[in-house]
Amino acid sequence: MSTSPPSNRTNQSWGGRFTEPTDAFVERFTASVDFDQRLALHDIQGSVAHATMLARVGVLTDDERDAIIAGLGEIRGEIERGEFVWSVALEDVHMNIEARLTDKIGITGKKLHTGRSRNDQVATDIRLHLREEIDVIAAELGRLRAGLIELADREAGTIMPGFTHLQTAQPVTFGHHLLAWQEMVARDHERLLDCRGRVNVLPLGAAALAGTTYPIDRHVTAELLGFASPAENSLDAVSDRDFAIEFVSFASILLMHLSRMSEELVLWTSAQFDFIDLPDRFCTGSSIMPQKKNPDVPELVRGKTGRVYGHLMGLLTLMKSQPLAYNKDNQEDKEPLFDTLDTVKGCLRAFADMVPALEAKQDSMYEAARRGFSTATDLADYLVRQGVAFRDAHEIVGQSVAFGLREGKDLSEMRLEELRQFSAAIEADVFDVLTLEGSVAARNHIGGTAPDQVRAAAQRARDALAALSPQAGGEN
Repeated sequence: MSTSPPSNRTNQSWGGRFTEPTDAFVERFTASVDFDQRLALHDIQGSVAHATMLARVGVLTDDERDAIIAGLGEIRGEIERGEFVWSVALEDVHMNIEARLTDKIGITGKKLHTGRSRNDQVATDIRLHLREEIDVIAAELGRLRAGLIELADREAGTIMPGFTHLQTAQPVTFGHHLLAWQEMVARDHERLLDCRGRVNVLPLGAAALAGTTYPIDRHVTAELLGFASPAENSLDAVSDRDFAIEFVSFASILLMHLSRMSEELVLWTSAQFDFIDLPDRFCTGSSIMPQKKNPDVPELVRGKTGRVYGHLMGLLTLMKSQPLAYNKDNQEDKEPLFDTLDTVKGCLRAFADMVPALEAKQDSMYEAARRGFSTATDLADYLVRQGVAFRDAHEIVGQSVAFGLREGKDLSEMRLEELRQFSAAIEADVFDVLTLEGSVAARNHIGGTAPDQVRAAAQRARDALAALSPQAGGEN
């Protein structure tokens, strides 16, 4: 049995049927104001729209509406100045603001809640907040994509090894590799904007679960708040958190992509690869090893990925057993969503700032591409063009590579006579395809590694990003 002292009074918003006050521990345990006060300005925004609609349909007088809106404006100022006093006893952001409004304007403040419930109110607040944050994140995604595109364009001719299984495979260009990253982020961008459309639906007016008997006009409220439409079903409107799960799912995929990029950045900055240099402002040193320059930003982004994955699993688990309609479980949706928002914005800002400042070590990349027989496939393709069946060509090149390993020579370093011992089909023009430059230039098709194709792909990506920018800027 709890030994916590009881509160002095029952909650004035719902305590009429209770015969004793809430236990003090339970009061703290069930309160959400410590974290949902983040929704305060959106709560006020929704309340202004609700009061405006109620006056338009005759539930409130114009004077009542004006008093409510003026009082809410004063409260907004108190919150923005850090003067507002939050009370755990009032449970959540909604009741704290409503109680303060009643203190300011009297009984009229109690009329604000007519025709709505905290269930549809909080669902509206979360959507307003998430919609606004999506627009911020979309802008950061656009900034990251622009940085990747410009760097790719600049490094369109910088040759590096391409890898499969982290083993040297074929020559590519650094620009081509960067545009692969850009494609990942472009899909993320599209997913986010698609998610935004499902966020942009108004729950307000669903009340607790069954709608309201007051003659409200939900289309007016939707228009005032910039929502595309009201939610169709009152039960679903108050209990739906798919939009939050979808956003965190987007965030998980995005962070997976950033983590893959981070892994490569960490590898490439190592002495063993030495492909790129990160500016000092994105790195830290060691407290004991003075030579160290640690790639902390990509390492931390890689680490934060698991945090977001955890939030996705948490939200899915939160919702999996809930019957319709609203349940107190849903109070647990906000902290994982808010933390995901903060994590995504931080990671994107770091990457959008860091990527344009990457410096390619072109000589190191080129030398690495020369190792590992990266033009072996080009030799096989050459033999096929000379009339050799591909499987036979594969065997011939394998024998050539084995010879190179014994002699310590790359294919491009062998003499013609050395190559011809494996096939008489090899002629002097073979060296046109065995160079790194010849290899990347030969893949001169859309999506290929030829520098001109990389530059063309960069321009297409630039155009695609420009076409998305009106949505990314926050249209409702």
